[in-house]
Amino acid sequence: MTTPMDDAEIIAVNVDFDPTHNSAITLAEYDPEWPALFEREAKRLRSLLGDTLVGAEHTGSTSVPGLAAKPIIDMTVAVVDSTDEAAYVPQMEAAGYVLRVREPEWFEHRMFKGPDTNINLHVFTAGCSEIERMTRFRDHLRSNDSDRELYERTKRELAQRTWKYVQNYADAKTEVIQEIMRRAGG
Repeated sequence: MTTPMDDAEIIAVNVDFDPTHNSAITLAEYDPEWPALFEREAKRLRSLLGDTLVGAEHTGSTSVPGLAAKPIIDMTVAVVDSTDEAAYVPQMEAAGYVLRVREPEWFEHRMFKGPDTNINLHVFTAGCSEIERMTRFRDHLRSNDSDRELYERTKRELAQRTWKYVQNYADAKTEVIQEIMRRAGG
């Protein structure tokens, strides 16, 4: 089981941003516009990054029809090398994206917020196993009603609590995600 991040770790990975939430999590019913918002952002990224962008996937709960979600589009993006920030961060920042998270210890993950759409844009190096895990989880939830319902029940129960950081809410879902992933073959 993955160890939840403590307060110091959460603060350390945030880039010039106070991640304090101190509130419940807002979930919205599935919105059929979410895939279109993803497509718009993916098109913008392809235009900005060219060959540096290897792939883009709509992940997270907004990518699963019928699943309630935080109304934030999760995008999982593969670049040639996520550690080579000079190859993609300046272009993204010039277009209004803001680097919020840098996690060198976790798959060299970077996370950006979007310029005009509420997104969590997760950047990894092409071939990173975390990309495959995230897409496998999404695909399983799309095709398995009972696991999708289990995940939604878990999210709804947890969302009602007050969370110091949104990361604490994400970490609280780990056990059920791992249970679902075992059934999904991973």
